[in-house]
Amino acid sequence: MARQKLRVCGARLLTLALGLFFISLVSSAEEYDYYSWQSDNFQNGRFYARQPQCVDIPTELRLCYTVGYKKMRLPNLLDHETMPEVLQQAGSWVPLVAKRCHADTQVFLCSLFAPVCLDRPIYPCRSLCEAVRDSCSPVMATYGFPWPDMLQCEKFPIDNDLCIPIQFSSNHATQTPASKTCPPCDNELKADTIMEHFCASDFVLKMKFKEVKKERGDRKLIAAQKKKKVLKMGLLRKKDLKKMTLYIKNGANCPCSQLDHLTSSFLIMGRKVEHQLLLMSIHKWDKKSKELKYAVKLMKSLQCPTYHSVFQ
Repeated sequence: MARQKLRVCGARLLTLALGLFFISLVSSAEEYDYYSWQSDNFQNGRFYARQPQCVDIPTELRLCYTVGYKKMRLPNLLDHETMPEVLQQAGSWVPLVAKRCHADTQVFLCSLFAPVCLDRPIYPCRSLCEAVRDSCSPVMATYGFPWPDMLQCEKFPIDNDLCIPIQFSSNHATQTPASKTCPPCDNELKADTIMEHFCASDFVLKMKFKEVKKERGDRKLIAAQKKKKVLKMGLLRKKDLKKMTLYIKNGANCPCSQLDHLTSSFLIMGRKVEHQLLLMSIHKWDKKSKELKYAVKLMKSLQCPTYHSVFQ
């Protein structure tokens, strides 16, 4: 309950901060030579068939629906020209925001995926990109993802009055501290959280582990030989199921309470990266959990969006 209140408070402050920032941009617009949208269909060397337009941020755009403003510019600043394309690409970043690796992760990503409606595109400041990158890239590395080329911070402007700055400094009272728990072990047992990881994962299983080891900075999870229940086969092959080993990248020393006792079954979700199976999420299989029961039911019928790749 306390965490929920903190998030609500933080969201309200974020909305106020963003509102004041964008109001200041609009009020100073006359000082700059803005191009009208009627002649703004050629950006970054790419010609758009459609004129830029201002549209409502749809509820399905979970990454940005609560960011603090209601309308977005389309095409966005990542060259996505249609809303289905935005939804497809933005959805894969929702799990990263849920990790709370930096208080400004949502602000940074949404400035690109769902830029605020002004006459001229407003990019994130380079310092904002660097702050989010430095805090979140270690979390992404846990899942085997590098910081993507499309978000290289050198692409963004050095801090000025016409870029989006850091909203929460490192000592801001409302910033949620990054958890020291291993990222795959730090997920709420909530149906929507489970389904976000389900859609973003290559495979999902109900299974047991017989042993957990440390290996060159990683944590190595060796599956028990007992039968595994496949909830999503994805990129797995039958031979992968026979002698199954999963890894938490750079997870040798971070806490993972789920693995303190290996007697129970687990809901595990993961990705296949080259020849390794990386753990993305793990929950103890709690038969009494209504959230888990509902999520498992959804898994049988839900049509997941087709992501090119998580975090890209």
